[in-house]
Amino acid sequence: MVWQGVLINKGSERSVLKIKEILYLCYMNNTYVAIMAGGIGSRFWPESRKQHPKQFLDLLGTGDSLIKMTFDRYRKMVPAEHIYVITNNRYVDMCAEHLPEIPKENILAEPFRRNTAPCVAYIAYKLLAKNPYAKLIVAPSDHLITKPEAFYKIMQAGLDFVSGSNTLLTLGIRPTRPDTNYGYIQYLEEEEERQVFRVKTFTEKPNSEIAQRFLESGDFLWNSGMFLWNVDAITQAFMKCLPEVADIFEEGMDVYNTEKEVAFIEKAYSICPNISIDYGVMEKAENVFVLPSSFGWSDLGTWTSAWDNSQKDTHQNALRGANVMVYDSENTLVSAPNEKLVIVQGVKNLCIVDTKDALLIYRLNEEARLKEINGDVRRMKGEQYL
Repeated sequence: MVWQGVLINKGSERSVLKIKEILYLCYMNNTYVAIMAGGIGSRFWPESRKQHPKQFLDLLGTGDSLIKMTFDRYRKMVPAEHIYVITNNRYVDMCAEHLPEIPKENILAEPFRRNTAPCVAYIAYKLLAKNPYAKLIVAPSDHLITKPEAFYKIMQAGLDFVSGSNTLLTLGIRPTRPDTNYGYIQYLEEEEERQVFRVKTFTEKPNSEIAQRFLESGDFLWNSGMFLWNVDAITQAFMKCLPEVADIFEEGMDVYNTEKEVAFIEKAYSICPNISIDYGVMEKAENVFVLPSSFGWSDLGTWTSAWDNSQKDTHQNALRGANVMVYDSENTLVSAPNEKLVIVQGVKNLCIVDTKDALLIYRLNEEARLKEINGDVRRMKGEQYL
């Protein structure tokens, strides 16, 4: 018998191995990654600005931007041509500059900011038109993973679970503290295949008291914002849970991956609601599962998280900038341009961020004030500093 050019002899161990190899290649050839990179990152102001947001910054001093680190992580799983980046149209050139390996046509431009549901719908329907058997990983562009081998193992388990099934899978991070900066996922106790559990509830960022109860209960996970599914499963979920979005993007099935796509997306986004994938689909769908995960994850959402994950001196100071000097200080983050001499003495638990036109000094762990500060800057100084 001949199958796809391979002579298969019954009982042949070599043939069995060859079949497994071919099946694995087919499996991986149907796997795609969508990196969401359209955010502004206002909690990293004043370094993160509308014209140059945090995903393009080297916030940890590694030499690579966050989006480059994310791309490199997934590039070890799938070929570059299977990785897409969805971003605001003003960041397309920056994406191409930071990710020279990615095909230019894989950088998808959103003409307007409409949150994550339209973003996911765009790539899901585009891939459905290209490959109806596609499995899709959706991931933010600004996460940190410090245990890559554990991460790849979890990802493979997740892909195995969603392969050929009508399920929506999210990765939940085992919490280590009662953090109020994350959303939480509660899962049902009955065990599912491969340590995957059915989701019971989603909870937006809780207060400290509720977060402590979540931590103590043992059945809550942090919502990582990373998803895995078949394109058929997610498009069906859109049709059931968010039909107004499904109707818009389904109209483009004949124009995706053609020269008419850009004009269609311009029109689609102009009438699309502003809604998140969590609120619009995940909290409403009945086939949602979570895979508890632990792979050194941080969403790098605040300067405090950057301090947590940065190299520090013996007094727990994290310093970014070639000419930053500190004396008699501890538990402090200082970030400044390389060409600028910055000297700090006698401070504790501070975040000091110096740029060419703005200086921010505030206490670590008080990120909630940054939203208020940004609002005041906009109201009193206009958009030039944002």
